Amino acid sequence: MKVLVCISHVPDTTSKINFTNDNKEFDKNGIQFVINPYDEFGLTRAIWIKEKQGGTVTVLNVGRAETEPTLRKALAIGADDAIRIDADPTDAFYVAQQIAAVVKENEYDLVIAGRESIDYNGGQVPGMLAALLNWPFINGCMGLELDGSKASLIREIDGGKEKLSAELPLVIGGQKGLVEEKDLRIPNMRGIMSARSKPLNVKEASDAGQRTSVGTFSKPAPKSAVKMIDPENVEELVKLLHDEAKAI
Repeated sequence: MKVLVCISHVPDTTSKINFTNDNKEFDKNGIQFVINPYDEFGLTRAIWIKEKQGGTVTVLNVGRAETEPTLRKALAIGADDAIRIDADPTDAFYVAQQIAAVVKENEYDLVIAGRESIDYNGGQVPGMLAALLNWPFINGCMGLELDGSKASLIREIDGGKEKLSAELPLVIGGQKGLVEEKDLRIPNMRGIMSARSKPLNVKEASDAGQRTSVGTFSKPAPKSAVKMIDPENVEELVKLLHDEAKAI
């Protein structure tokens, strides 16, 4: 069983976000980057599959050299090897094309990606990848069991869950439920030391054009200041809810 886990290098959710170059570029100064949480659920599930059924787990990132610490963390968690495609991940279709080229070269049985990355929240790459490979695709996947070449899956739908089955090879867009947060693995010293000797292969990007570009970024409007009202002054509260908050 050869499993490929796609890893996005994303800002920690506690980071303060700013933009540069006339609001056309994300300002990376002072930002702590982490493994995309949805990808981390998928990585943990892939390691469980390897431990139960045997096989290998490869992690892949499309990004520049600054993403390698994130890949090394994935290796320390339990992946066997890593691939970094040396390109800027600025266009979803371009990223999907880069991953598809690697999959076709290595004949993976299963590709696990997060349903979306928490920076741009595009949610496009896994579906585009499946289309490029002509493989089945399950998005919002929160349950995965394998029996030989057959997969039993659970995905989240509006108002409930749906049970599905599919044949490998397969692409899934995973989320919490593949494993729970309590099951996520923290790299220990042994894992960190062994990650240093595990292969991290850098590949040149394949020849594929980018189809979208960033116009500008903008932040949400700042929240207004909190107004404190005497709990006995119900008339003032009603007036503010009606005239300012437009809640009633």
